[in-house]
Amino acid sequence: MPAMPDDGQRVRLDKWLWAARFFKTRALASEAVNGGRVHLNDQRTKPSRDVRIGDAITITRPGAAPMAVTVQALSDRRGPAPEAQGLYAETPESVRERERDRLMRRMAPAPPGADLGARPTKRDRRRLDDARRHGP
Repeated sequence: MPAMPDDGQRVRLDKWLWAARFFKTRALASEAVNGGRVHLNDQRTKPSRDVRIGDAITITRPGAAPMAVTVQALSDRRGPAPEAQGLYAETPESVRERERDRLMRRMAPAPPGADLGARPTKRDRRRLDDARRHGP
């Protein structure tokens, strides 16, 4: 169960990101915050910054649409996924953007070289080896 804070309870940003399961380790969460991929209330920040209920956090991952969430509860321990999902609420705009990004990736053509065909047979491998050894 997420800890419901009184006014005195504080949780570091990197610890909250780890507890909410956005990153697998606290070190990765700290690295993302230091690298500018996590913004708290639309500002770059440090991993040690305290998170409060109602704060807006934007998380940018490589190759994916940014995810905007609002802090709903605080926790400094990593629990099961359903408990972690109770720590935040994703904004409707973020949900729409991520869904649009997912559909665009699905409809995009395969990158060149992705279809290499079937695996070579033993006979094919021998021919390739001979060609490499002896040249064209």
